[in-house]
Amino acid sequence: MVKLDETDKKILGILQEDGRITTKVLANRIHLSNTPVYERVKKMERSGVIKKYTAVLDREIIGKGTTIFLMVSLLKHTKDVVAAFKKEVMSFPEVMEFYYISGNYDALVKLMVGDMTEFKTFIEEKLSKVDNISQFHSTFAISGEEKEAFEF
Repeated sequence: MVKLDETDKKILGILQEDGRITTKVLANRIHLSNTPVYERVKKMERSGVIKKYTAVLDREIIGKGTTIFLMVSLLKHTKDVVAAFKKEVMSFPEVMEFYYISGNYDALVKLMVGDMTEFKTFIEEKLSKVDNISQFHSTFAISGEEKEAFEF
């Protein structure tokens, strides 16, 4: 685990709001000069605190506004089987998140699709062909809210 001081946390908060901010503007916002801010950001990139910079898309606008959670039970639970299942499921563009979980199901998979027809196609043409699934249950999100940034 990497220790973050208050300045690092301020930098991370601002970068989560705007990953395209320049070092100069970022330095001005936290009242430091460019060089120490640049060095802090690079250090957090090298240590893995900052994994990547990305764009957050509006899923409604791009036609992927239906969120579905699949709870999946597997026939086998060996490390290799779970890894193969995860790899195959994560290769589908509809799948946004995968969690290996405990409880009544073995995996929780978050999907983003355009509508029920697209979900039906996903089930029939993709999920049904994945090995080692004993059963699954789907839950449709009526509404939801995502945080775009981690708060310190």
